[in-house]
Amino acid sequence: MKKILLSAVALLMLFSCQNDTTETTPENSALAQRGCASQEVLEAQLKADPTLALRMNEIEAFTQKAMLTGRLVNGKIEIPVVVNVLYKTAAENISDAQIQSQIDILNDDFNATNSDFNSTPALFSGVAANVGITFVLETVNRKSTTKTSWGTRDAMKKTKQGGLNPTSPTTTLNMWACTIGGGILGYAQFPGGSTATDGVVIDSKYFGLSGSGAYPYNLGRTATHEVGHWMNLRHIWGDATCGSDLVSDTPTHNTANYGVPAYPHYSTCTGTPVEMTMNYMDYTDDRGMYMFSNGQKSRMAAIFVSGGARAGFGI
Repeated sequence: MKKILLSAVALLMLFSCQNDTTETTPENSALAQRGCASQEVLEAQLKADPTLALRMNEIEAFTQKAMLTGRLVNGKIEIPVVVNVLYKTAAENISDAQIQSQIDILNDDFNATNSDFNSTPALFSGVAANVGITFVLETVNRKSTTKTSWGTRDAMKKTKQGGLNPTSPTTTLNMWACTIGGGILGYAQFPGGSTATDGVVIDSKYFGLSGSGAYPYNLGRTATHEVGHWMNLRHIWGDATCGSDLVSDTPTHNTANYGVPAYPHYSTCTGTPVEMTMNYMDYTDDRGMYMFSNGQKSRMAAIFVSGGARAGFGI
């Protein structure tokens, strides 16, 4: 397990100098490896808006202080959700039942009621977390479009570009279901970004219990992973070789893991720890990820307290 020691200089560098690790996969291998574009989108936003790094540094400093002082939310957090469906084909116009299945999956995964939570290895059972955040579907907005794919430049979030503007983004989690393209399953905006583009995008093929056609990403864990980003979680390997995800109770990973690695899977980083490949913030198949850690729970909770980046959702 690793300890996080962040100096003021490290905080200033954290978001202004991002690793160049690419996360896209070729279209013809979209079903072979998970593709999340959250880090790439963040890097583009940092280049476009120099003030974003300062805001994220402030959020990180606040988060670390809140975690150290125990200043976390006291009680349940309930997240209202608006789902924006953008479709060209009937298959992209996913059903209300499929949308509700995704809300149910989020509730299971964030409250440790998922059936595979009990598969957590004994080594990690002491840090496996019930995050205690619930999600409530408020509205489904639907819009027919002529686009075959939307990419990762937030066009789907802008009515003027053919998409749908977010609804009340300071108090509502907006999710967009559409065809992204480029082998990307989904992406999220980290806390600190513009409210005009805040939320989570999931390719409609991987939204909820979407059936065997989307295997091995048919269990709704793409949204769990991306909502984790939306709540300020980094990839578990820190988007760098033996990088830091800023969480103290997750092992140091070499890099992303794919498929369903056999346990135990050892890192070659310092100390050769067993990697937490079943963590939602890795890149494993849906059936291979089924837990958050207590450290990740504290990190997520910190953004909802008074003064936090998402205090509008807090108690």
